[in-house]
Amino acid sequence: MTKDMTSGKPLQLIWQFSIPLVFGNLFQQMYNMVDTIIVGKYLGLSALTSVGATASITFLIIGFCMGTCSGMGVPVAQFFGAGDYTAMRKYVMNAGYLGIFIAAVLTVLTCLLCGSILTWMQTPADIYQGAYDYLFIIFLGIPFTILYNVVSAIIRAMGDSRTPFYFLVLSTLLNVVLDLLFIIVFQMGVAGAAWATILAQAIAGILCFFYMKRKYDILTFTKQEKKLDMSCMKRLAVMSVPMGLQFSITAIGSIMLQSAVNILGSVYVSAYTAAVKVNQLAMCPFDAFATAASTFGSQNLGAKQFKRIRQGLFNSVLIAVIYGVAIGIVLVLAGSKIALLFVDSGETVVLGYIQQMLNYSGCFFWLLAFLNCFRLTIQGLGYSVIAMFAGCSELAARGVMSLAVIPVLGFTGVCLTSPLAWLAANCVVIPVFFAIVRRLERRYTGVGKPQVRHS
Repeated sequence: MTKDMTSGKPLQLIWQFSIPLVFGNLFQQMYNMVDTIIVGKYLGLSALTSVGATASITFLIIGFCMGTCSGMGVPVAQFFGAGDYTAMRKYVMNAGYLGIFIAAVLTVLTCLLCGSILTWMQTPADIYQGAYDYLFIIFLGIPFTILYNVVSAIIRAMGDSRTPFYFLVLSTLLNVVLDLLFIIVFQMGVAGAAWATILAQAIAGILCFFYMKRKYDILTFTKQEKKLDMSCMKRLAVMSVPMGLQFSITAIGSIMLQSAVNILGSVYVSAYTAAVKVNQLAMCPFDAFATAASTFGSQNLGAKQFKRIRQGLFNSVLIAVIYGVAIGIVLVLAGSKIALLFVDSGETVVLGYIQQMLNYSGCFFWLLAFLNCFRLTIQGLGYSVIAMFAGCSELAARGVMSLAVIPVLGFTGVCLTSPLAWLAANCVVIPVFFAIVRRLERRYTGVGKPQVRHS
């Protein structure tokens, strides 16, 4: 089940590792997509807008959870690549402890502040209650989100990208069934969509955890390895929390953008909501290729094979660029038709604005190939704090557009915001990656078998 990525052809390994991740990310998006489709078709445009108005804040919190959990897999992958399985198991156990702590704190804080957050975002009064109901329930499910993502990160760190995918497929199918049951049969409204999402996530996390516990012999723990180790916890926090903050910083820019769109009015909110959903679906493979590059880089850092780190990154970028150009063409030619999944065909004005936004993002999607692969590889090498600065550059770009440009250009400014943010972040991550690899090579020059520091 585990896969050593320190030997073999990088392109083949990256491709084989990426494919389950591509489908897994697509199914991950289907959690929200299914909610949006069913809500839009059965509850109407107002309910759809209520769910859409929560997208940026959901990304802020859930993105932080996912990024933090992904960071917990970095030392696991490094020790796996170095062949130090005792240290690897210590970090796996302490990742669980850290995940429990983060889940408890985040769930309490976000549920208490839910109403205040929507008020700060200037959520329109006609959709406020629906947005609150949806967001509050999603926040209640944070422990299950963290459970699934911690377990998945650990399994992927050992080179297995298929197992998390299988359980995610099962839970996504269940999510569809629960959506239909809660919304159509039980008529629970927007809240029903949220309950379906977190219950499906809970099942994915619980099943994946018990499968990992039973099937991975390499994760048979000794009594000593099960102990809470503060040095391990500190290292995990240093690597994982900046990765979570990277998502959150990006999301803060999205919240600023969402607030700027909210001021434009409900028609623009509806168009922005649907266009973002289409873009998120199209972006899924980028995350998969970048995750493959990160895992590949982490394992080969443990093995001190710096040439392979570069090869893995370049192969990931190549695959991602080809995909980016192809999907960009699709969005430009047929973006509004894809948006019919979320918006009724009679909403011609909304569909026109959707296509306008997808034209801009489609032309510049290839920038994400570089941004995601370089950034996640930097994180996989253990430089999460440095990678976080890419998010700061994105935040700055989105902030300037939201505060200064959108009030002047209107929805055209909204369409330009993401491409400019991607460009700004690339200006940071690309030179930083090469500087980091050169630094690591100098540090380990003349060193024999790799040793990853731990206590």
